[in-house]
Amino acid sequence: MIITCLLDASALEAVFGGDQGILAAEVNGKLFIEMSTVQPKTQRALAERIAAIGGGYVECPVSGATGPAREGRLIGLVGGSPDDVARARPVLEQLCRRIEHAGPVGSGASLKLAVNLPLVVYYQALGEAYSLCRHLGIEPERIVDLFSDTSGGANILKTRGAMIAKGMRGDDPQPVTFDVDSFRKDLRTMLVEGEERGFSLPVTERALSVYDEASQQGWGARDGTSLAGYWSSRSADRSLEERQND
Repeated sequence: MIITCLLDASALEAVFGGDQGILAAEVNGKLFIEMSTVQPKTQRALAERIAAIGGGYVECPVSGATGPAREGRLIGLVGGSPDDVARARPVLEQLCRRIEHAGPVGSGASLKLAVNLPLVVYYQALGEAYSLCRHLGIEPERIVDLFSDTSGGANILKTRGAMIAKGMRGDDPQPVTFDVDSFRKDLRTMLVEGEERGFSLPVTERALSVYDEASQQGWGARDGTSLAGYWSSRSADRSLEERQND
């Protein structure tokens, strides 16, 4: 059994393809569990290549960061044949508190993009929300606690509230579990998938422009939770500049 979790489609090809890649070795009878966040067509294409040389394939991109991964509490978004998934399940159960078998290969990738979209957009929305009340001088930790107790609160506020509050304060949240540039990659993947399916994702497109701007300002290697702090600090800086120019 071989498990891979890589950044993008290019990384997958670098690891699996070529004379030195995994597929150049004997894979007949082996089962691959592929956990990268990529387009569904990327997963399907790799599964077909592996099936052609006798291997089995299950995709299982996951929801959850490094903490849940260490604790075996990820959510596995699975695509594959029932037989391959049954074979992979004992291993996946060590990693995941919930295993959602969505259908054939490609289904898990579709779910992963769908699951990630509101999370990535939420960080930007939270930054905009904080911009509206930052002038009150309330501590970010208190703001996060309040938001988490309202209908506008997301689960992420309960699990990563301390990191988000640090970002809102302007600190650099550590340790970095998934950085801004990696979220940019996911946003681009969502937009391409939507375009290929014949529809637009306007909120996603706008969020990507903000993530791109943050990266250009040196925030690319920061944890994604810092985005709430980026937008609110940007808004405060521009407001101060406008007052000084009046």
